[in-house]
Amino acid sequence: MSSTPAESPWPTTLSTARLLLRPAEATDVKEFTRLWTDPEVRRFLGGPVAEQELPLYQRHFAGRRNAFAVTTRAERTVVGSVLIDPAPRFDDRREVSYGLLPEHWGQGYAREAVAAVVEWAFAHVPSDDPSVIAVTQEANARSCRLLEAIGMRHIDSFVEFGAAQALFSVDRQGLRNGR
Repeated sequence: MSSTPAESPWPTTLSTARLLLRPAEATDVKEFTRLWTDPEVRRFLGGPVAEQELPLYQRHFAGRRNAFAVTTRAERTVVGSVLIDPAPRFDDRREVSYGLLPEHWGQGYAREAVAAVVEWAFAHVPSDDPSVIAVTQEANARSCRLLEAIGMRHIDSFVEFGAAQALFSVDRQGLRNGR
């Protein structure tokens, strides 16, 4: 028996063993700007955001519903972001997206943060579909492994933005919290 998620209690903060995920704030602009402009972070996302588009991004990220700044618990250092939004191109299914600054790669932070947000979304982000999805380029092996590690399954492939994309999905029972 499935239940309908309650309306998202926003703003909210999630915690894991090593991380705090809190609403993005205007004081995070430096780190978020790096997430949008770093060539390595944006390698599989179509490249860095164009300089003329940055002011729009910078004005609208803080306080955005279901947009989490991922911070370390101990130092409160912003290491990345995780967002959960309805995806109009996929019938408004809940889609998780994420990015971490390169100096924090390889420590399991992304897996920990994404799993926490997906788990939270099942209870608090309404959807007519019982799953949460994620899209990544098939060439992004690290991202594919992360999604598989939290229990997502590769359910479709398609070409978008000139590159092969992988669509992943997980339902509440399939989620491995990765914490």
